[in-house]
Amino acid sequence: MRLKFFKYQATGNDFVMINGFDQPVELSQDQIRKLCDRHFGIGSDGLVILRPEQSGDFFMDFYNPDGSQAGFCGNGGRCSVLMARDIGLIGDQAFFHARDGEHDARVLENGQVLLRLRDVHGFKDFGTEVYVNTGTHHVVVFVDNVEEVDIVPLARRIRYATRYRPEGTNVNFVQVMGDSSIKIRTYEKGVEAETLSCGTGVVASALVSAYREGFDSPIGVETRGGKLKVFFDRRGTCYENVYLQGPVNQVFVGEIEI
Repeated sequence: MRLKFFKYQATGNDFVMINGFDQPVELSQDQIRKLCDRHFGIGSDGLVILRPEQSGDFFMDFYNPDGSQAGFCGNGGRCSVLMARDIGLIGDQAFFHARDGEHDARVLENGQVLLRLRDVHGFKDFGTEVYVNTGTHHVVVFVDNVEEVDIVPLARRIRYATRYRPEGTNVNFVQVMGDSSIKIRTYEKGVEAETLSCGTGVVASALVSAYREGFDSPIGVETRGGKLKVFFDRRGTCYENVYLQGPVNQVFVGEIEI
């Protein structure tokens, strides 16, 4: 079968995107791994299928590059919204579902996408590590200089730690820059490596910084793939109306035999 696909990226976080409205698409875990492989496939940090949804514009069906399912992907969500507009499913606004629930978003005049994520009601503070679920599992660790972190071995010890089993967790290393801004690096489970950006990790890092540092909305976040902003309303340790804003681009369109 020849499969048409789209390739999108959001601050360096790249995705294979498939239009499930044109034809029913069911892929095995092995097929997803092959499509996401950077040497023998298309290459990406994940795969998204846009599927019909009765109570929304579409359902965002997201998979990690190892073929496993995930609750949500912030950058993948923003890519989904721009793709939905590009193929004529929506105008500039979207209301859609993912495995973690409902989301709304809009494409801004500057081409960036503003996406609402789930509300966050408190954190699990372990001192040197703070856990939060922003649609998927994240741990935030504050460091003096993110560029000096040997990220893979440090992150893997946390990612597989007993307290985060059985699902495991993504790991974010955060450097406070001042003026409500931070710099981060993220290790993503499912990818099992550092990525240039992670949308839910950006939000997790920003909200934990607001919790620990008292930062107000919006918080600027610098990733290795670019800069984003996180907006929120804070009520104690509850964070509502959480939005992620940043650039999204279509990279190319192609076909592949599977």
